[in-house]
Amino acid sequence: MDARKARAAAALNVQVLLFDLGGVLVDYTGVRDMAPLLRISASEDEIRRHFAGCPHVAAYCTGRLDRMQFGERMVRDWGLTVSTERFLQEFRTWSRGLLPGAAELLSSLRPRFRLAALSNSNELHWERHTNDVGVTALFEAAISSHQVGAAKPDPAIYQKALERLGAPPEVIMFFDDSYANVVAASALGMRAFQVEGIDALRQRLVAEGLLT
Repeated sequence: MDARKARAAAALNVQVLLFDLGGVLVDYTGVRDMAPLLRISASEDEIRRHFAGCPHVAAYCTGRLDRMQFGERMVRDWGLTVSTERFLQEFRTWSRGLLPGAAELLSSLRPRFRLAALSNSNELHWERHTNDVGVTALFEAAISSHQVGAAKPDPAIYQKALERLGAPPEVIMFFDDSYANVVAASALGMRAFQVEGIDALRQRLVAEGLLT
């Protein structure tokens, strides 16, 4: 069986499309928005590395800190020039909303597939997704790391998603902008792909025979 026929056969078995949010369907601007709040200037790469390794971010993302604890620790340990309240106001807006074309793409997929979201997120951004920009309403199930106490690429969060969806991994296709998260999903039996943004997502869907 050639590669095209193999993809077509696999596509027939796909029932659930599972999406990361930030970087795939949602515009997230945290790195560049953090820079103006710092007392000491830093490059985007430096901020990104610091953010990725920050224990306060990890704890808030898995529900182990409330918003005020998170804000206080970030202001203190990052040397921010703003108050805790101002930082939290700014932080909430970093998840801007759906990328252009995302809602239309999901609408085109919804008649044929179950749609779900699995995001490393937090209380404030999830409130914004739910109440302000209506992201979570676009999915049958929308699961955030802060709700389940585990974050990608921890296998536990994928297991929570499988339980919530009531579906085996082999009928799920997963999309994330993080290579580590894709590898973890693949290890559990999902078909998983690294994509960034709507154009890359659409191209992958076409390549896998799920979209024309």
